[in-house]
Amino acid sequence: MEMEQIIIHADMDAFYASVEMRDDPSLRGKPLIIGSMPNERGVVATCNYEARKYGVHSAMNIKDAYRLCPHGIYMHPHFDKYKAISARINEIWNEYATASERIALDEAYLDVTEKAGNLEGAREIAHTIKRRIREELGLTCSVGVAYSKTAAKTASEEKKPDGYFEIPTAEDFVSLIIDRDVNVLYTVGEKTAEKLHNAGIRTVRDIRERQADVVRLLGKQGMWITQIAFGIDNRKVTPYRPEDAKSIGRELTFQANVSNFEFLKDVLFLLSLSVENRAKRVGLSGRGISLKITYANMKSITRSKAVPFCDDAMLIYRESVNMLEQIEKRPVRLIGTSIYNLSADRTKQLSFDDYLGTLSNQTSERDSKLEELKNRYKLDFPGHLDELYHGEILHRTVEYMRKHFPG
Repeated sequence: MEMEQIIIHADMDAFYASVEMRDDPSLRGKPLIIGSMPNERGVVATCNYEARKYGVHSAMNIKDAYRLCPHGIYMHPHFDKYKAISARINEIWNEYATASERIALDEAYLDVTEKAGNLEGAREIAHTIKRRIREELGLTCSVGVAYSKTAAKTASEEKKPDGYFEIPTAEDFVSLIIDRDVNVLYTVGEKTAEKLHNAGIRTVRDIRERQADVVRLLGKQGMWITQIAFGIDNRKVTPYRPEDAKSIGRELTFQANVSNFEFLKDVLFLLSLSVENRAKRVGLSGRGISLKITYANMKSITRSKAVPFCDDAMLIYRESVNMLEQIEKRPVRLIGTSIYNLSADRTKQLSFDDYLGTLSNQTSERDSKLEELKNRYKLDFPGHLDELYHGEILHRTVEYMRKHFPG
Protein backbone atom coordinates (compact mmCIF):
# COMPACT_ATOMS: atom_id res chain seq x y z
CA MET A 1 0.00 0.00 0.00
CA GLU A 2 1.33 3.44 -0.97
CA MET A 3 1.24 6.01 1.85
CA GLU A 4 2.03 9.72 1.65
CA GLN A 5 3.76 9.56 5.03
CA ILE A 6 4.85 6.50 7.00
CA ILE A 7 5.64 6.95 10.67
CA ILE A 8 6.75 4.41 13.23
CA HIS A 9 6.21 5.00 16.93
CA ALA A 10 8.61 2.83 18.94
CA ASP A 11 8.06 2.53 22.67
CA MET A 12 10.05 0.34 25.05
CA ASP A 13 7.94 -1.81 27.36
CA ALA A 14 8.16 -0.69 31.03
CA PHE A 15 11.70 0.40 30.22
CA TYR A 16 13.34 0.98 33.62
CA ALA A 17 11.65 -2.04 35.15
CA SER A 18 12.50 -4.24 32.17
CA VAL A 19 16.17 -3.29 32.41
CA GLU A 20 16.22 -4.18 36.12
CA MET A 21 14.49 -7.52 35.48
CA ARG A 22 16.91 -8.30 32.67
CA ASP A 23 19.86 -7.62 34.97
CA ASP A 24 18.32 -9.48 37.93
CA PRO A 25 16.10 -12.35 36.76
CA SER A 26 14.91 -12.95 40.35
CA LEU A 27 12.71 -9.85 39.93
CA ARG A 28 10.71 -11.39 37.10
CA GLY A 29 7.11 -12.30 37.83
CA LYS A 30 6.99 -9.99 40.86
CA PRO A 31 5.42 -6.51 41.02
CA LEU A 32 8.34 -4.09 40.59
CA ILE A 33 7.97 -0.34 41.16
CA ILE A 34 10.79 2.02 40.13
CA GLY A 35 10.85 5.48 41.71
CA SER A 36 10.83 6.72 45.27
CA MET A 37 10.74 4.38 48.25
CA PRO A 38 7.40 4.04 50.11
CA ASN A 39 8.71 6.04 53.09
CA GLU A 40 9.85 8.91 50.84
CA ARG A 41 8.08 11.69 49.02
CA GLY A 42 7.93 11.15 45.32
CA VAL A 43 6.23 9.30 42.50
CA VAL A 44 6.41 6.12 40.47
CA ALA A 45 8.79 6.53 37.53
CA THR A 46 7.61 3.29 35.98
CA CYS A 47 6.52 -0.19 37.00
CA ASN A 48 6.33 -3.60 35.40
CA TYR A 49 3.14 -5.20 34.14
CA GLU A 50 2.73 -7.30 37.27
CA ALA A 51 2.50 -4.09 39.34
CA ARG A 52 0.06 -2.55 36.87
CA LYS A 53 -2.39 -5.34 37.62
CA TYR A 54 -2.80 -3.74 41.07
CA GLY A 55 -3.56 -0.32 39.59
CA VAL A 56 -0.06 1.11 39.94
CA HIS A 57 1.02 3.41 37.11
CA SER A 58 3.67 5.98 36.18
CA ALA A 59 3.48 9.39 37.91
CA MET A 60 1.35 7.95 40.73
CA ASN A 61 2.18 9.18 44.23
CA ILE A 62 4.44 6.56 45.73
CA LYS A 63 2.32 6.28 48.88
CA ASP A 64 -0.77 5.56 46.79
CA ALA A 65 1.22 2.89 44.95
CA TYR A 66 2.22 1.31 48.27
CA ARG A 67 -1.40 1.21 49.43
CA LEU A 68 -2.35 -0.61 46.25
CA CYS A 69 0.67 -2.92 46.23
CA PRO A 70 2.33 -3.14 49.67
CA HIS A 71 4.07 -6.41 48.82
CA GLY A 72 5.74 -5.00 45.69
CA ILE A 73 9.47 -4.55 45.25
CA TYR A 74 10.43 -0.86 45.35
CA MET A 75 13.67 0.41 43.80
CA HIS A 76 15.35 3.73 43.12
CA PRO A 77 16.05 4.28 39.41
CA HIS A 78 19.57 3.89 37.98
CA PHE A 79 19.47 6.67 35.40
CA ASP A 80 23.05 6.37 34.18
CA LYS A 81 22.40 2.76 33.23
CA TYR A 82 19.11 3.63 31.50
CA LYS A 83 20.72 6.49 29.56
CA ALA A 84 23.50 4.25 28.28
CA ILE A 85 21.01 1.63 27.11
CA SER A 86 18.78 4.33 25.62
CA ALA A 87 21.67 5.61 23.52
CA ARG A 88 22.11 2.16 22.02
CA ILE A 89 18.37 1.79 21.42
CA ASN A 90 18.31 5.07 19.55
CA GLU A 91 21.28 4.02 17.41
CA ILE A 92 19.24 1.02 16.28
CA TRP A 93 16.08 3.04 15.67
CA ASN A 94 17.91 5.77 13.77
CA GLU A 95 19.38 3.31 11.27
CA TYR A 96 15.94 2.93 9.72
CA ALA A 97 14.70 6.55 9.74
CA THR A 98 15.40 9.69 7.75
CA ALA A 99 14.21 11.71 10.77
CA SER A 100 13.86 10.70 14.41
CA GLU A 101 11.97 12.60 17.10
CA ARG A 102 12.98 11.35 20.51
CA ILE A 103 10.22 11.84 23.09
CA ALA A 104 11.91 10.25 26.10
CA LEU A 105 14.69 7.78 26.91
CA ASP A 106 12.43 4.96 25.76
CA GLU A 107 10.22 6.42 23.05
CA ALA A 108 10.57 7.99 19.60
CA TYR A 109 8.79 8.77 16.35
CA LEU A 110 10.61 7.60 13.22
CA ASP A 111 9.93 8.85 9.70
CA VAL A 112 10.50 5.81 7.48
CA THR A 113 8.67 7.12 4.41
CA GLU A 114 11.71 7.05 2.12
CA LYS A 115 13.45 3.99 3.51
CA ALA A 116 10.30 1.86 3.67
CA GLY A 117 8.66 3.01 0.45
CA ASN A 118 5.32 1.44 1.32
CA LEU A 119 3.42 -0.26 4.14
CA GLU A 120 5.04 -3.64 3.46
CA GLY A 121 8.49 -2.07 3.75
CA ALA A 122 7.53 -0.32 6.99
CA ARG A 123 6.22 -3.60 8.40
CA GLU A 124 9.58 -5.24 7.65
CA ILE A 125 11.47 -2.38 9.33
CA ALA A 126 9.24 -2.54 12.40
CA HIS A 127 9.81 -6.26 12.90
CA THR A 128 13.55 -5.84 12.30
CA ILE A 129 13.68 -3.18 15.02
CA LYS A 130 11.82 -5.43 17.44
CA ARG A 131 14.11 -8.38 16.68
CA ARG A 132 17.32 -6.36 17.11
CA ILE A 133 16.17 -4.82 20.40
CA ARG A 134 15.40 -8.30 21.72
CA GLU A 135 18.58 -9.99 20.45
CA GLU A 136 21.08 -7.19 21.11
CA LEU A 137 19.70 -5.75 24.35
CA GLY A 138 17.51 -8.46 25.84
CA LEU A 139 14.51 -6.08 25.95
CA THR A 140 11.19 -5.71 24.16
CA CYS A 141 9.51 -2.77 22.50
CA SER A 142 6.08 -2.17 21.06
CA VAL A 143 5.91 -0.67 17.58
CA GLY A 144 3.12 1.07 15.75
CA VAL A 145 3.14 1.85 12.01
CA ALA A 146 0.74 4.49 10.71
CA TYR A 147 0.06 7.40 8.41
CA SER A 148 0.41 10.01 11.20
CA LYS A 149 2.09 10.60 14.55
CA THR A 150 -1.19 10.34 16.49
CA ALA A 151 -2.14 7.10 14.79
CA ALA A 152 1.37 5.64 15.20
CA LYS A 153 1.33 6.28 18.94
CA THR A 154 -2.15 4.78 19.22
CA ALA A 155 -0.96 1.75 17.25
CA SER A 156 2.06 1.14 19.51
CA GLU A 157 -0.24 1.11 22.55
CA GLU A 158 -2.70 -1.30 20.97
CA LYS A 159 -0.90 -4.61 21.59
CA LYS A 160 1.48 -3.88 24.48
CA PRO A 161 3.73 -5.40 25.66
CA ASP A 162 6.00 -6.60 22.85
CA GLY A 163 3.31 -5.63 20.37
CA TYR A 164 2.97 -4.67 16.74
CA PHE A 165 0.01 -2.90 15.13
CA GLU A 166 -0.56 -0.81 12.04
CA ILE A 167 -3.06 1.88 11.11
CA PRO A 168 -2.58 2.68 7.42
CA THR A 169 -5.31 5.32 6.92
CA ALA A 170 -7.37 7.92 8.72
CA GLU A 171 -10.43 5.75 8.11
CA ASP A 172 -8.74 2.85 9.88
CA PHE A 173 -7.84 5.11 12.79
CA VAL A 174 -11.38 6.44 13.22
CA SER A 175 -12.88 2.97 12.89
CA LEU A 176 -10.61 1.72 15.66
CA ILE A 177 -11.27 4.45 18.24
CA ILE A 178 -14.66 5.98 17.48
CA ASP A 179 -16.55 4.26 20.29
CA ARG A 180 -13.74 4.41 22.85
CA ASP A 181 -13.49 6.84 25.73
CA VAL A 182 -12.18 10.31 24.86
CA ASN A 183 -8.97 9.57 26.76
CA VAL A 184 -7.87 7.29 23.91
CA LEU A 185 -6.76 10.52 22.20
CA TYR A 186 -3.26 11.09 23.53
CA THR A 187 -3.76 14.85 24.12
CA VAL A 188 -6.73 14.17 26.41
CA GLY A 189 -5.38 13.85 29.94
CA GLU A 190 -7.25 13.15 33.13
CA LYS A 191 -8.46 16.72 33.73
CA THR A 192 -9.48 17.27 30.11
CA ALA A 193 -11.34 13.97 30.07
CA GLU A 194 -13.16 14.99 33.24
CA LYS A 195 -14.28 18.27 31.63
CA LEU A 196 -15.57 16.42 28.60
CA HIS A 197 -17.29 13.75 30.68
CA ASN A 198 -19.01 16.40 32.79
CA ALA A 199 -20.37 17.90 29.57
CA GLY A 200 -21.71 14.51 28.51
CA ILE A 201 -18.97 14.00 25.91
CA ARG A 202 -17.66 10.53 26.67
CA THR A 203 -16.55 8.93 23.42
CA VAL A 204 -14.70 9.95 20.28
CA ARG A 205 -18.02 9.70 18.47
CA ASP A 206 -19.42 12.30 20.88
CA ILE A 207 -16.52 14.63 20.03
CA ARG A 208 -17.24 14.29 16.32
CA GLU A 209 -20.95 14.96 16.83
CA ARG A 210 -20.46 17.89 19.24
CA GLN A 211 -17.48 19.71 17.79
CA ALA A 212 -18.75 23.19 18.67
CA ASP A 213 -19.25 22.19 22.31
CA VAL A 214 -15.73 20.75 22.51
CA VAL A 215 -14.19 23.94 21.10
CA ARG A 216 -16.32 26.12 23.37
CA LEU A 217 -15.23 24.06 26.37
CA LEU A 218 -11.52 23.69 25.59
CA GLY A 219 -10.60 26.50 23.18
CA LYS A 220 -7.54 25.83 20.99
CA GLN A 221 -7.01 22.44 22.57
CA GLY A 222 -10.59 21.60 21.67
CA MET A 223 -9.93 22.49 18.01
CA TRP A 224 -6.99 20.11 17.94
CA ILE A 225 -8.95 17.34 19.65
CA THR A 226 -11.77 17.59 17.13
CA GLN A 227 -9.24 17.34 14.29
CA ILE A 228 -7.64 14.15 15.55
CA ALA A 229 -11.09 12.69 16.28
CA PHE A 230 -11.47 12.76 12.48
CA GLY A 231 -8.01 11.27 11.99
CA ILE A 232 -6.46 14.55 10.81
CA ASP A 233 -2.83 14.98 11.87
CA ASN A 234 -0.32 16.34 9.34
CA ARG A 235 2.56 16.93 11.73
CA LYS A 236 6.01 15.88 10.59
CA VAL A 237 8.62 14.00 12.58
CA THR A 238 10.86 16.78 13.90
CA PRO A 239 14.26 15.91 15.39
CA TYR A 240 14.73 17.43 18.83
CA ARG A 241 17.01 20.44 19.12
CA PRO A 242 18.08 21.67 22.58
CA GLU A 243 17.33 25.26 21.59
CA ASP A 244 13.68 24.30 21.09
CA ALA A 245 13.30 23.68 24.81
CA LYS A 246 11.37 26.36 26.70
CA SER A 247 13.62 26.29 29.75
CA ILE A 248 16.47 24.52 31.48
CA GLY A 249 15.93 23.91 35.17
CA ARG A 250 16.34 21.68 38.16
CA GLU A 251 14.00 21.21 41.11
CA LEU A 252 13.92 19.07 44.25
CA THR A 253 11.20 17.77 46.54
CA PHE A 254 12.28 17.50 50.18
CA GLN A 255 11.48 14.40 52.22
CA ALA A 256 10.30 16.72 55.02
CA ASN A 257 9.04 20.29 54.76
CA VAL A 258 11.69 22.99 55.12
CA SER A 259 11.03 26.18 57.08
CA ASN A 260 14.57 27.58 57.23
CA PHE A 261 15.07 29.88 54.25
CA GLU A 262 18.82 30.11 54.84
CA PHE A 263 18.99 26.39 54.12
CA LEU A 264 16.90 26.95 50.97
CA LYS A 265 19.53 29.40 49.76
CA ASP A 266 22.20 26.72 50.05
CA VAL A 267 20.01 24.36 48.04
CA LEU A 268 19.52 27.03 45.38
CA PHE A 269 23.29 27.26 45.00
CA LEU A 270 23.56 23.55 44.15
CA LEU A 271 20.55 23.74 41.85
CA SER A 272 22.09 26.74 40.08
CA LEU A 273 25.31 24.82 39.49
CA SER A 274 23.27 22.03 37.94
CA VAL A 275 21.35 24.42 35.67
CA GLU A 276 24.61 25.99 34.50
CA ASN A 277 26.02 22.56 33.72
CA ARG A 278 22.99 21.62 31.63
CA ALA A 279 22.97 24.95 29.78
CA LYS A 280 26.65 24.85 28.86
CA ARG A 281 26.43 21.21 27.85
CA VAL A 282 23.95 22.14 25.09
CA GLY A 283 25.43 25.57 24.35
CA LEU A 284 22.45 27.66 25.42
CA SER A 285 21.93 30.78 27.51
CA GLY A 286 18.76 32.27 28.95
CA ARG A 287 17.20 35.69 28.94
CA GLY A 288 15.33 35.07 32.16
CA ILE A 289 15.66 33.33 35.53
CA SER A 290 12.76 31.67 37.31
CA LEU A 291 12.19 30.46 40.88
CA LYS A 292 9.59 27.83 41.69
CA ILE A 293 8.31 27.09 45.19
CA THR A 294 5.72 24.57 46.33
CA TYR A 295 4.56 25.10 49.91
CA ALA A 296 3.58 22.33 52.32
CA ASN A 297 -0.10 22.88 51.45
CA MET A 298 0.76 22.04 47.79
CA LYS A 299 0.27 25.63 46.62
CA SER A 300 2.91 26.47 44.01
CA ILE A 301 4.22 29.90 43.07
CA THR A 302 6.66 31.05 40.40
CA ARG A 303 8.71 34.24 40.31
CA SER A 304 10.71 35.38 37.27
CA LYS A 305 13.34 37.97 36.42
CA ALA A 306 14.42 39.03 32.92
CA VAL A 307 18.19 39.31 32.38
CA PRO A 308 20.27 40.27 29.32
CA PHE A 309 22.27 37.02 29.26
CA CYS A 310 22.61 34.06 31.60
CA ASP A 311 24.43 30.73 31.59
CA ASP A 312 26.31 31.31 34.84
CA ALA A 313 25.52 29.60 38.14
CA MET A 314 26.35 32.59 40.33
CA LEU A 315 23.96 34.89 38.47
CA ILE A 316 21.22 32.24 38.60
CA TYR A 317 21.90 31.79 42.30
CA ARG A 318 21.92 35.50 43.19
CA GLU A 319 18.72 36.28 41.31
CA SER A 320 16.98 33.19 42.67
CA VAL A 321 17.93 34.17 46.22
CA ASN A 322 16.63 37.70 45.62
CA MET A 323 13.28 36.29 44.53
CA LEU A 324 13.25 33.84 47.44
CA GLU A 325 13.69 36.69 49.91
CA GLN A 326 10.56 38.40 48.58
CA ILE A 327 8.10 35.53 48.97
CA GLU A 328 6.03 34.50 51.96
CA LYS A 329 8.00 32.54 54.54
CA ARG A 330 6.10 29.29 55.03
CA PRO A 331 7.16 25.61 55.10
CA VAL A 332 8.39 24.56 51.67
CA ARG A 333 7.95 21.16 50.04
CA LEU A 334 9.72 21.78 46.70
CA ILE A 335 12.17 24.32 45.32
CA GLY A 336 13.50 24.81 41.82
CA THR A 337 15.28 27.28 39.60
CA SER A 338 15.57 27.58 35.83
CA ILE A 339 16.58 29.79 32.94
CA TYR A 340 14.11 30.46 30.15
CA ASN A 341 13.80 32.29 26.82
CA LEU A 342 16.72 30.18 25.61
CA SER A 343 19.09 31.10 22.82
CA ALA A 344 22.30 29.82 21.25
CA ASP A 345 23.17 33.40 20.30
CA ARG A 346 25.88 34.47 22.72
CA THR A 347 25.93 38.21 22.12
CA LYS A 348 27.08 39.33 25.54
CA GLN A 349 29.44 42.26 24.87
CA LEU A 350 32.51 42.39 27.11
CA SER A 351 35.99 43.72 26.61
CA PHE A 352 38.83 41.23 27.09
CA ASP A 353 39.76 42.79 30.43
CA ASP A 354 36.11 42.79 31.52
CA TYR A 355 35.84 39.13 30.56
CA LEU A 356 38.90 38.10 32.55
CA GLY A 357 37.74 40.11 35.53
CA THR A 358 34.23 38.72 35.42
CA LEU A 359 35.49 35.15 35.03
CA SER A 360 37.89 35.59 37.95
CA ASN A 361 35.20 37.07 40.20
CA GLN A 362 32.71 34.34 39.37
CA THR A 363 35.25 31.58 40.00
CA SER A 364 36.31 33.13 43.28
CA GLU A 365 32.71 33.58 44.40
CA ARG A 366 31.81 30.01 43.44
CA ASP A 367 34.84 28.53 45.22
CA SER A 368 34.07 30.58 48.31
CA LYS A 369 30.46 29.34 48.40
CA LEU A 370 31.54 25.71 47.92
CA GLU A 371 34.02 26.05 50.76
CA GLU A 372 31.29 27.56 52.93
CA LEU A 373 29.02 24.55 52.29
CA LYS A 374 31.84 22.09 52.97
CA ASN A 375 32.46 23.64 56.36
CA ARG A 376 28.80 24.09 57.30
CA TYR A 377 27.71 20.55 56.50
CA LYS A 378 31.05 18.74 56.88
CA LEU A 379 30.74 17.73 53.24
CA ASP A 380 33.56 16.45 51.10
CA PHE A 381 32.61 17.60 47.62
CA PRO A 382 34.57 15.88 44.85
CA GLY A 383 37.31 17.88 43.17
CA HIS A 384 34.99 18.10 40.17
CA LEU A 385 31.24 18.46 40.49
CA ASP A 386 30.17 16.02 37.78
CA GLU A 387 28.82 13.49 40.26
CA LEU A 388 26.73 16.12 41.99
CA TYR A 389 24.93 16.96 38.73
CA HIS A 390 23.42 13.47 38.71
CA GLY A 391 19.85 13.88 39.98
CA GLU A 392 19.95 11.02 42.45
CA ILE A 393 23.27 12.10 44.01
CA LEU A 394 22.13 15.71 44.18
CA HIS A 395 18.94 14.65 45.96
CA ARG A 396 20.85 12.53 48.47
CA THR A 397 23.30 15.38 49.11
CA VAL A 398 20.51 17.85 49.77
CA GLU A 399 18.74 15.40 52.09
CA TYR A 400 22.01 14.95 54.02
CA MET A 401 22.33 18.74 54.24
CA ARG A 402 18.74 19.09 55.43
CA LYS A 403 19.30 16.64 58.27
CA HIS A 404 22.60 18.28 59.27
CA PHE A 405 21.73 21.96 58.89
CA PRO A 406 23.24 23.66 61.96
CA GLY A 407 20.43 26.18 62.36
